[in-house]
Amino acid sequence: MKLFAREDQSLSVQSNMRRLLVSFAMPAIVILAAILGLLTAYNRHYEGLLHNVTTASEFNQDFKETIDLKMYYYVIESQYSEGLPIGEVENAQLLARSLLRTTTQKESRLAISSVLDLCENLEEKIFQIETIRSYDERQAQLENNIYVLTALIQEYMYTYLYHEAVYLNTLQTQFSHQIFVEVVLVTVLIIALVLLSTRRSFRLGQSITGPIVNLCDRVEAISTGDLNAHTPVQSEMYEIQTLSVGVEQMVSRLNAQIRENTQKQATLRRTELALLQSQINPHFLYNTMDTIIWLIEADKTQEAVEMVSNLSDFFRHSLSKGRDVISLQEEGRHVCSYLQIQQVRYKDILHYTVNIAPELGEFLIPKLTLQPLVENALYHGIKMKRGLGHIYVVGRAEDGDVVLQVTDDGVGIPPQRLEELRQAMARGERVGFGLSTVHERIRLFFGPGYGLTLTSREGIGTTVTVRIPKRFLQEESTP
Repeated sequence: MKLFAREDQSLSVQSNMRRLLVSFAMPAIVILAAILGLLTAYNRHYEGLLHNVTTASEFNQDFKETIDLKMYYYVIESQYSEGLPIGEVENAQLLARSLLRTTTQKESRLAISSVLDLCENLEEKIFQIETIRSYDERQAQLENNIYVLTALIQEYMYTYLYHEAVYLNTLQTQFSHQIFVEVVLVTVLIIALVLLSTRRSFRLGQSITGPIVNLCDRVEAISTGDLNAHTPVQSEMYEIQTLSVGVEQMVSRLNAQIRENTQKQATLRRTELALLQSQINPHFLYNTMDTIIWLIEADKTQEAVEMVSNLSDFFRHSLSKGRDVISLQEEGRHVCSYLQIQQVRYKDILHYTVNIAPELGEFLIPKLTLQPLVENALYHGIKMKRGLGHIYVVGRAEDGDVVLQVTDDGVGIPPQRLEELRQAMARGERVGFGLSTVHERIRLFFGPGYGLTLTSREGIGTTVTVRIPKRFLQEESTP
């Protein structure tokens, strides 16, 4: 079954939600932007107008008094005279020009233009007084020109303020009316958008919940054991369609996995049976019994008892109460029992060392993993060489795994035979000294990343390395 390919009419839930959001948000954003634009424009206009009124009010309050007083002191040549008030007049001209640039009403512009003209005339009259030396003429100019002009400037500024205040009030009334109209319009549009969005949301919800209910029924059927492939749930939503197809694919793969696991379990049982049968080797049992009889006849009762005890331990560990996996500590004791039995028989040629790190004792290992390797080392390595031989069984932790090595200093394996054994292990062929059987069992238990590796040098010895993951027994037994 191929993955579901998205068709033109099939949209994702995210796409449908996005379209629903856009259909509601875009009109709302446009309305909001328009309202904000109008409010911003009005606010700027209102603030500019209010600024003009405030500035003109402040100017009109002290302009006439300041100019008249300074000119009076100048004319009478008072000690309080600060000179001609040209700076104040120029500031008034700058202010009038600023107000003229920002004023839009005709009457207000006429008034402020008159203020500007009068300020220019006032400036001329001030300079004229400076050229007059006669006190009486100065007084006449002060009363007939300066006082009159400042009074006119003040009057026109009042006129400007009046027209601006009237316009400000009119603008506020217009704004209130505009706000009311906009509120009504926005309310109507929002109600329309809510109704439209509700309708679309209801349709979208139905298109999602219906298929999800069907999908839930299908999952419930799978949980009760219905692992037959069904037609996927049909939906307009891409995710739901894909999820349904994925569920059916999962069911198909689960069926295939169950069949594969059944085959693996059958293979594993056959392998375990073959290993168990190999351990109950009649020749090994006969030879061990002969050795026990010989020890008894030689009045070596204690050694005979120990050998019987080791033989009992050996078979008890081989059976392991029917368990497939045992602790590494138990597997180590099993190997020790086997080596102790064999050392009595081959005490002239066999020495051994078992050194498995104690902290690894609780990790699990498939039973009957190390003993076949030790047996190979004895029969195909040590016995084939002349003189004393040594078997080393070592266990250590390495990169999150447990690494076990069985090494002998026997005759080793010829290069051609070594390559044949490696190829047989890679292909799962049961040839050689039982290495393929052990290798296959470990891979069945832990996966293809684990198993045996074989190294050997002819005349030097052989090392078989076992790599398994760190797993505790309770982890294996947890469902």
